[in-house]
Amino acid sequence: MQEKHSFVLKGNICYSGSNKKLVICPKSYVVCQEGICRGVFQELPKEYESYYLKDMKDALIIPGLVDLHTHAPQYAFRGLGMDLELLDWLNTHTFPEEMKYADADYAKRAYTMFVDDLKKSAVTRAVIFATMHVEGTKVLMDLLEESGLDTYVGKVSMDRNALEGLQEESPKAASEAVRQWLLETEGHYEHTKPILTPRFIPSCSDALMEELHNIQKETGLPLQSHLSENPGEIQWVQELCPNSLSYSDAYYQAGLFGGDCPTIMAHCVWLKDEEISLIKKQGVFIAHCPQSNTNLSSGIAPVRKFLDEGISVGLGSDMAAGYSTSVLRAMADTIQCSKLRWRLVDTEQKPVTLEEAFYLGTAGGGAFFGKVGSFLDGYEFDAVVFDDSGLLHPQELSVKERLERLIYLADDRQIQSKFVKGNLIYEKN
Repeated sequence: MQEKHSFVLKGNICYSGSNKKLVICPKSYVVCQEGICRGVFQELPKEYESYYLKDMKDALIIPGLVDLHTHAPQYAFRGLGMDLELLDWLNTHTFPEEMKYADADYAKRAYTMFVDDLKKSAVTRAVIFATMHVEGTKVLMDLLEESGLDTYVGKVSMDRNALEGLQEESPKAASEAVRQWLLETEGHYEHTKPILTPRFIPSCSDALMEELHNIQKETGLPLQSHLSENPGEIQWVQELCPNSLSYSDAYYQAGLFGGDCPTIMAHCVWLKDEEISLIKKQGVFIAHCPQSNTNLSSGIAPVRKFLDEGISVGLGSDMAAGYSTSVLRAMADTIQCSKLRWRLVDTEQKPVTLEEAFYLGTAGGGAFFGKVGSFLDGYEFDAVVFDDSGLLHPQELSVKERLERLIYLADDRQIQSKFVKGNLIYEKN
């Protein structure tokens, strides 16, 4: 199939509607017009009859999945250190590995593996941490641009509490490195955008946060970081920022917490009620990372509460504390972890449903990119076509039942093709 910006796919179509409810359309048509979705139809309207039609037969067609939080350099050691908690894991595995990315050749070898995996997955959009190294971050951006995926990439900023050789010499030096990176990448990419990336409060001094705030005000760039992942981390922030009311307030005081600064905060496991209110008020996105939170014994985030409060929530693989790039797996983990929270922590917080988990992995996280993650009219056309015929079963299944099995059982072997903004970026041979 040749790349075409205006075309029609026919198959069994599943997506989240305007009310976040799951919409199931068996044997239907989804229309892409110059990279924009024009809706789903049981009968193809006459105005689209001249479009190229690709009949996907009995395949399932869903919006592209969105990974709202992942670390590209950590892909190299996925599956290691799962017996450690966050801070020990960072010092034992993460920081030593990230130091290697000062070597651009090593960065290219490692990042190529990550990008190849991401391209073959069901992910069409991702928000990604690189390392503190300017050249290595540019390598990652080059590879992602070539892949056709639509991403945000952040050069990490950190000037304290890391290993020697993995922190910038001063807040001024850190600021200058960010400015250098932005200058050297400006105008070079169509699908790959920069995002400011203070690693987290423990690794960023107040002076560095002030420098990043100045850059954000000048550029209007979004920001990503970590928030309230681990009890030990939270206690550390209280010691480092004695004048802040909370971990969230430390970001807020720095002017880097939503509002005029579009923000993603990963994890948010141990938030106080006043922090949840501040997140809602500031329009901060939460990247829920259930696999990571389980592997590092961080806890179970109150996703039900976030949803009930109307907070913007998406899903993150959080490579490599999460060992899989699969956002389908993140959906399943979200449901399972919410059941444990309901049973063991708070019986008033009902488990996340299949429909809600699907929404989080598509339109929920996609909202950070704009109108992304659904087949509603006017959304950017990101789609993944799955052939689930290899997921054997003896009984007749509805399309919704097939979608549920897909979430729990599928991997990249079931992906037939993948589109980003109407561009065909992957097709199985």
